[in-house]
Amino acid sequence: MAEPLTIDTPDDPRLGDYVGLTDVELRRRKEPAEGLFIAEGEKVIRRALEAGYEMRSMLLSAKWVDQMRDVIEESTAPVYTVAPDLAERVTGYHVHRGALASMRRKPLPAAGDLLRTARRVAVMEAVNDHTNIGAIFRSAAALGMDAVLLSPDCADPLYRRSVKVSMGAVFSVPYARLDTWPQGLEAVRGAGFTVLALTPAEQAVSIEEAAPHRMDRVALMLGAEGDGLSARALAAADRWVRIPMAHGVDSLNVGAAAAVAFYAVATGRPES
Repeated sequence: MAEPLTIDTPDDPRLGDYVGLTDVELRRRKEPAEGLFIAEGEKVIRRALEAGYEMRSMLLSAKWVDQMRDVIEESTAPVYTVAPDLAERVTGYHVHRGALASMRRKPLPAAGDLLRTARRVAVMEAVNDHTNIGAIFRSAAALGMDAVLLSPDCADPLYRRSVKVSMGAVFSVPYARLDTWPQGLEAVRGAGFTVLALTPAEQAVSIEEAAPHRMDRVALMLGAEGDGLSARALAAADRWVRIPMAHGVDSLNVGAAAAVAFYAVATGRPES
């Protein structure tokens, strides 16, 4: 067990993992390159540890030491305590939850490895909003999707905001990146999946009519907020499906649409 060490200067190099957490461009470069991600809040930290991620260090306000005592006792990673104002100077924001942990990333599995055992897969194209990424992963976990595949230009699911919004669900749903897009969808289809593109286009059939829950293997493709799926992605799909709308509403936020569609895909699915 590492006894908590109080730090009182914001430029202490031991706090380097936590510098500029609100600087999106900095964190996009730093975290994957250094093999780390930040877990924020007690529940998320515990879920990351339960999922087998190794802790590099933990940053706590003094009042959280007792709350996290069991985690501290079970870890050999250094634990730093700081005053709330110093935490804000280091991270760039007021750390409301009082607990941050720097965690080591795991190597991502190959998409083919996930496809061998999965039956219900979500595929995201160019989803770059971290809040939407987190919301989609949370719905995928809650509604029984087996895996998530990301196009090369999707945002990082382990970015702090994504992890926080998902409440740690990014740790419980396996995911991989497709190396090429949309050519990578051929491997999905080759693994026996029917590729459904979720789109509000009039020529799409209702998702209820498509009855994805009766299909043996389904890959549901989702596009970015606003733009939706690209023409190339739509052309690569086996079928277009839509969520019927009322009261003149043309579409839902992609996070909300994902939840509705995942329910339609999973409802009545045969037992694995």
